[in-house]
Amino acid sequence: MVDAKSTIDAKTADFMCRQPVFFVSTAPLSPDGFLNLSPKGLDSFRILNPSQVAYADYVGSGIETVAHVKENGRIVLMFCAFDGNPGIVRVHGKAHIIEACEPNFDEWIFHFPSRNGVRAVVVIDCQRVARTCGFGVPLMTFGGHRDTLPNWCDEQGKDGLVDYQRRKNTTSLDGLPGIDLP
Repeated sequence: MVDAKSTIDAKTADFMCRQPVFFVSTAPLSPDGFLNLSPKGLDSFRILNPSQVAYADYVGSGIETVAHVKENGRIVLMFCAFDGNPGIVRVHGKAHIIEACEPNFDEWIFHFPSRNGVRAVVVIDCQRVARTCGFGVPLMTFGGHRDTLPNWCDEQGKDGLVDYQRRKNTTSLDGLPGIDLP
């Protein structure tokens, strides 16, 4: 049974915020382009209001989500319970990217813990929020967030992160524009 709405109610918000990991999926317009599915963690998700959410996007080895959102705005987030009562929430929406080099970036990044390596904030206007059963999702125990990415970002320093992004984050696998760098 699917319970779909256009906004996030209090019960759904509580469920989403309790999940230590969520998944982000996007696709380019080209039918030959690569679909993308990425796991996210590190306390990077926020509900801004019942119809808008955001997450901090960290430097990574690819730039598919940013490139796809820049091209067409389509996005879906999925939260699923790996402990406690089963459940899944999918948020379909239209997204836009606030990059670290943009003047209004500070207005968005304050929602998240201070960490090196945030290259953008992805802001999603909810179009459909759907709850489903999650009966097939396995039970697993959360052992904590990894500190590998934050530590790696700290080790790179600001110049090292910019250099890495210049090499890995300026175009997608399909050649779409990625992150803008100073």
